This record gives sequence, C-alpha cells and structure tokens, in this order.
Amino acid sequence: MDEIKQIADDIKNKKLKPIYFLQGDEPYYIDKISDLIAQSVLTEEEKSFNQVVLYGGDVTINEVISQAKRYPMMADYQVVIVKEAQQLAKKIEDLASYAEQPLPSTILVICYKYKTLDGRKKLTKLIKKNGLLFEGKKLYDNQIPDWIRRILLGKSYKIEDKAALMLTEFLGTDLSKINNELDKLITLLPKGSTISALAIEENIGISKDYNVFELCNAIGVRDVVKANKIINYFAQNPKTNPLTITINMLFSYFTQLLLVHGLPDKSKENIARVLKVNPFFVTRYLTAAKNYPMRKVAQIISYLSDADAKSKGIGAQALTEGDILKELLFKILH
Repeated sequence: MDEIKQIADDIKNKKLKPIYFLQGDEPYYIDKISDLIAQSVLTEEEKSFNQVVLYGGDVTINEVISQAKRYPMMADYQVVIVKEAQQLAKKIEDLASYAEQPLPSTILVICYKYKTLDGRKKLTKLIKKNGLLFEGKKLYDNQIPDWIRRILLGKSYKIEDKAALMLTEFLGTDLSKINNELDKLITLLPKGSTISALAIEENIGISKDYNVFELCNAIGVRDVVKANKIINYFAQNPKTNPLTITINMLFSYFTQLLLVHGLPDKSKENIARVLKVNPFFVTRYLTAAKNYPMRKVAQIISYLSDADAKSKGIGAQALTEGDILKELLFKILH
C-alpha cells in the first residue's frame, strides 16, 4: 500500500516516468494506476490529440513504439496506454529498443496482467533504470480484512472485524469485486460510519449468523449444535457459501491456531500483533488453542488438505459439497 500511495502521489504531483510497466497477478492496482494516469496527466482538451488507448490483441510492439515516438500536440505530454499487453508476451522484449532511450514527452503505460517480465532480461533492467516497474501481487485470504480496513479508512469509513471477515468469505480475494461492493455500501451510509455485520447482511445478502466467521467461533468453543447448523445452511446454499472458500478460511483459522501454540510469548498483545487481529478476538483464539492441542491442530490441517482435494474431485466422485463439509466437521470435532 505504501508503494501504491507513493506512485499515486508522484503522478498527482506530475513527477512522471516515461514508462510505467504494470505487471502481475493482481489486476486491481494495475487498473488503478493506469486509470489515474489517464485521468490526471492531461486536461480534457489535451486528451483529444494526445491520449490514446491501444490493445495488445490489436497492435504489434513496433506499432506501440511508433506511437510512443510521436510528439505531443499543444501539450507537454502524450499518454499512450497499452491494455491487455500480455497478449504481446512473445515479442515483449522488443520493447527494449524504446526503453533504452524513451521519449521524455511520452508517458507509455503497459498493462501486463497475469504475467511478469523475466528479471534477467534487458527490458526489465532498462525499465527499472528509465521508468517504473510495478508488480501487483495477489493477497492471501488472511490479508484481505486488513486491506478492506485500509481502503475504507481512506474513504473516511470503518468496518467491524466480523463484517470484514464476512466480506472476505463471500467475495474471496478479488480486490476489484470487493472494492465495488464497498463503494455500494458507502453510498448507503453516512460518511464516518462504521460498517457492521448487519449492514453487510442487509445490503449485500451475506448472513450475519451463518458464515465462516461464526463457524470458526462455534468450532473454537466446540459448540457442536451451532457448527452443524451452519454447515447444514452452507450445504443448502452452496452458491453463496462455496466449499473452496470455506475450506480456505478454516485453513487460515487453524494455521493461526498453530502460530498461537508456537508462540513463546502468549500475551494478548503479542498474539494480536503476530496474528494481525483486533485484541478483542485474542481470547477466542486462546480458548480454541485450549480445546485443540497442537497435535490435533496439525491433524485438522491434514483433514482440510484432504477436503480440499475432494472438493476438486480427487477421490470423492460420489460426495456432494455438503457431504464433504459434514465429514470434515465430524473429523474436526472428534
């Protein structure tokens, strides 16, 4: 996030690079940076003659270079944005001839999604020297709630921990999808509000009582009845409660329990810092750690791995998602 903020601040302050090579598996920030350049470098009048958007499937590297070598008309810069540039992957190294001496009056933006350059090649070294090379990396499930909090804080909103976890469970790690849902929510709530689990349920349709967050709590205190009610709800609503996401969230939960067991310093402050959770939730982890010794936690992680394989059709052709979940829950609780 700090790197993104620095890039954004530099663009807004006109500290511009002649080449922005935006690559990686997470398209959210690639789109954000390219959109910011498209919106803020030129005035509306200047854009007519000096801003062009090309698509990797429709152009060659030579055509991109030819466009980049043009001079702006009645403006300080021209902006050339190449979207879907990963379609030029086979010839992308040919861009090195331009990257060696880019035109200072051209802002060339390459959106190279789901791929990365070979760091050993000439092009990578030239872009690092003469431009900016940014890699958008996918966040892990356990990093998403903190990302949600920071995004909302930047918009003058807060969110309950439970609500952030509900969004993570429901939407996965797709940052664009999460951001779209957050934008919908904040249009309905006064600025400065704290988004609650109830607001998520009412406006997005995620149950505040039947979700993975509540499942983890029920498992942690060995509430067999409640855990089974949630699992049965999931089995009846598989589209809104995908098995793979449930398994991933449980895996994250028990991995955190494993961390708790391994900590020499089990103070609430240290556990909150290591797990990156609100101190309010530490008591729940300590209770779960008492109910699940380290050996049992390691065994459960193995069960989760087996369930993940079954969810992908490996050795479970006759089992429904609901059956896999019920079998998994029985193994965890016994």
